[in-house]
Amino acid sequence: MIMNEMQVLDAFERYTSGEMSPQEQESFDELRKNNADIDQLAVEHGYLLQQLDAYKNIKNFKHSLHEVEAKLLEEGVIAKPQLAGKAKVVSLWKRHRRNIAVAASIAAIISLFSSGILFNYAKNQGDATYEKLSRELNAKISRMGGHSSNNNINPVVAKPAPNASVGATGFLIDGKGYLITNAHVIASLKSIYVENSKGDYFTAIAVYVDKNSDLAVLKITDSSFKYINNIPYSIKKGNADLSEQFFTLGFPRNEVVYGEGYVSAKSGNGGDSTAYQLTVSANPGNSGGPVVNKNGEVIGIITAKDSKADGVVYAAKSKNIFKLIQDLQAADTSVNQNIKLPVGSSLKGLDRVQQVKKMQDFVFMVVGN
Repeated sequence: MIMNEMQVLDAFERYTSGEMSPQEQESFDELRKNNADIDQLAVEHGYLLQQLDAYKNIKNFKHSLHEVEAKLLEEGVIAKPQLAGKAKVVSLWKRHRRNIAVAASIAAIISLFSSGILFNYAKNQGDATYEKLSRELNAKISRMGGHSSNNNINPVVAKPAPNASVGATGFLIDGKGYLITNAHVIASLKSIYVENSKGDYFTAIAVYVDKNSDLAVLKITDSSFKYINNIPYSIKKGNADLSEQFFTLGFPRNEVVYGEGYVSAKSGNGGDSTAYQLTVSANPGNSGGPVVNKNGEVIGIITAKDSKADGVVYAAKSKNIFKLIQDLQAADTSVNQNIKLPVGSSLKGLDRVQQVKKMQDFVFMVVGN
């Protein structure tokens, strides 16, 4: 069955409102999976609906403020002065400067909401649909405890598995043991461990955290970790293109999981210009995972998903990594140890299976308590 644009939009709204039967939902999911144009249309329409809801909330907030002001004026708590002359202005300022300051603050808040400057606050304090993708763990990681293998990078002697309450993803940016993950992943952790795809794990510390970009630099401090040569991927300095294809690796389970998708918007939640909106499957545990294009370049770092829009995921842009390292080096030269980001990708030109095989040993599960 061929659907026109209006039919797709109508079906999407029925899908998101829960009006579809399970059979219809399954058919619509399959249609989106097999038709990238329809999936893109559904994602864009979902984003439009979110923006309309956000605008409605702002309008309601402004209306509430006007009602409060009118009530305060009516009750005589504040006054609306009629200024006439310089002396009158000075007098009124002295008498009403507290009320004027309150009114100015309210006006500033409205302006900030309208311009989107409060995005970072909303992201960090809790957008109702912005769901960070670290996962809660209630027991020891059963797969933890390194093992020896001739094929392993940095094989280690088996260790007792640590208790862990949080799990997510990180990836190497320097063979000396520096990794990138999300700031929210490690925010509450006193002890941090990273485990590679072969089950070898190492102790680590956070050496720099930037809450605004939601990124953090970790350093493996375990004596059993050995320097790694030739990280196979590079970090892209520029922006990715709209519709650019990519793959992801992460740890929503206790083993590395592959996903693939495309860039669906060049800005993130609420128009955040430091992030992308992606169309890809992601679950708790994918936070901190690399987003890699066909040339083997990291173009982003997964941070969150929209809990009310299927397949809508947000990722910090890779150019944030360069700024993060610059800020780290400016803040504390004693810990950066000349961090050198990987340049040049040996993944370019390989098929996807070979790309993943070469890369998965450099992607780590990040856990801690």
